[in-house]
Amino acid sequence: MPVVIRGISTFFLLLVGATAVGAVLAAIGAGPVLVAGVVLVVLGGWAVSLCLHEFAHALVAYRSGDWSVRPRGYLTLDIRRYTNVALTFVLPVLFLLLGGIPLPGGAVLINHGAIRSRTARSLVSFAGPAVNLVLAVVLVLVVAVVPMPVGLGAAFSCLALIQVLAFVLNILPVPGLDGFGVLEPFLSPKAQLLAAKVRKTFIGMLL
Repeated sequence: MPVVIRGISTFFLLLVGATAVGAVLAAIGAGPVLVAGVVLVVLGGWAVSLCLHEFAHALVAYRSGDWSVRPRGYLTLDIRRYTNVALTFVLPVLFLLLGGIPLPGGAVLINHGAIRSRTARSLVSFAGPAVNLVLAVVLVLVVAVVPMPVGLGAAFSCLALIQVLAFVLNILPVPGLDGFGVLEPFLSPKAQLLAAKVRKTFIGMLL
């Protein structure tokens, strides 16, 4: 198996850096500085999780036989490489700014014909939501175990809640969402054809 990742995207590192700066501000700041720090942690952390979510899809697909994800740049964590930046990044962040819940983001392009088995195809779909669930658990444990300033704890708690919501939304068995992708490989061809029509309608509603 060749090396999976050649280099991590500078854009991803910038997102991580912005989140880290927000954490510092949330930890030591007060008033507007504290608010700015919390916002940076939440928005930056959410953007980072989006990249990790899509990366997980691509990584499992790559390990399962779809090597096309590598030349497309999906394994660099570069958000610009994903199918629809508006759905993957802009729309979810906009909803967060408006005080809403994070919508599921766009997906990477997967060559399902290259995936070795139905189980592997199912795991490709599950990988993204699994990342959100793991991040939520890690954030909750950090807040519960590690002593930290109230502002930083609030920021991490909010980010953990967002990860839980992202997992719940993505894992719904609705055509167009990852949850349905987990089940789809085991459905009959007729059911898959019907789901494809519903998926187009669902995505059109999001746009």
